[in-house]
Amino acid sequence: MLIRVFLAALALCFAIFGTWSILDPAAMGASLGVTFAGGNGIYEARGVYGGVSLGAALLLLSGVFRERMIRPALWFVAAYMGGYTFARIAGLIAGDKPTTDFILFAAFEVVCMILAIIALKAYKPK
Repeated sequence: MLIRVFLAALALCFAIFGTWSILDPAAMGASLGVTFAGGNGIYEARGVYGGVSLGAALLLLSGVFRERMIRPALWFVAAYMGGYTFARIAGLIAGDKPTTDFILFAAFEVVCMILAIIALKAYKPK
């Protein structure tokens, strides 16, 4: 039950962020201190931030409603957030100086990755 609540909460986060990114990618980027230059920048932001996030939301929702999709959804969270965690650490090593907001994003990503790994170990299919 807790695993499904975790997946549902993350699905909601991805859905909200993805919808915002598709509807107004410039405002979404500006809220993060990121500027997308030119038509291709906006177009790419819709795809990467919007499309990928909405796809992620659907995958996580499949884990909420279908028992056999719980494990794939958790693996996705572990890999996706793990990739962000790796990239954030690489950025710090390279000398990047993130703002407090981005440090909070990184903490969220690390916590989600750890929770997904714990859930994968604890999950016993019926």
